[in-house]
Amino acid sequence: MRLLLPIIVAGSAVLIAAAPAQAAPKDPAKAVKAQLVAGHGVRFSETIKQVIDGTSSVLVRRSGTLQFGKGKVVASDITGTFASGKGNKPERTIMIGRTFWTSGGLYRSGLPKGKTWYKRPSALAGGAVTGLVTQVVDAAEPSTLAALVQKGKRGKSGYSGTITFKQLGKVSRSLRAAKPVFATPDTDITYALTLDAKGLPSRLTTSWDAAMLGSDRTYKVETRYRGWGTKISIKPPPSAKTSTKLTR
Repeated sequence: MRLLLPIIVAGSAVLIAAAPAQAAPKDPAKAVKAQLVAGHGVRFSETIKQVIDGTSSVLVRRSGTLQFGKGKVVASDITGTFASGKGNKPERTIMIGRTFWTSGGLYRSGLPKGKTWYKRPSALAGGAVTGLVTQVVDAAEPSTLAALVQKGKRGKSGYSGTITFKQLGKVSRSLRAAKPVFATPDTDITYALTLDAKGLPSRLTTSWDAAMLGSDRTYKVETRYRGWGTKISIKPPPSAKTSTKLTR
């Protein structure tokens, strides 16, 4: 028995030494940059919650596609719906370059007869009304992902941490363009980024306080991504169904 014990212990040591170490998350900035190929994109789904005085409720559900080109998002097709309220209808917004088309939602009864799309040169990319509160961290933006890695703590499946709107705005073109409401430059964004085996974002959660509204209010957003590299071609709505004017 005394002879067997050292052999067993030595054998255990070999097995422990041979066990593979936990692989560190790949660099998401490099992984996403390689995906930003014209004619390709990614699909996503999103849930926006608001917590007011400790009570949480779903505000908006959103889903859509992002199309890439020249190293960035050049088009999107996003549908958002308010979770509560009588007669809520989905609101769909198509963005191509700097032009936006919106259909449904509050616009369904405000367009001229025979028109179903409202066209304008500027809007909220996430939607005309449902886009007032959206994901403020752009996981399809390599510069943003690099900032999350730098500011965050590395975990088994990704990164988590905090970054202010001011800090993120310095590196995020999309955040500067979005001009998010209900936040100050010094407001902290708490984030958790989950990566898949290729280092691409699969899930992103963010939250930030909006005390400037006069109540204890927090927004929480969960975005899930799928189909990185999928071929996507977003087209404008039919011109015959489009109007640049509203009747009311």
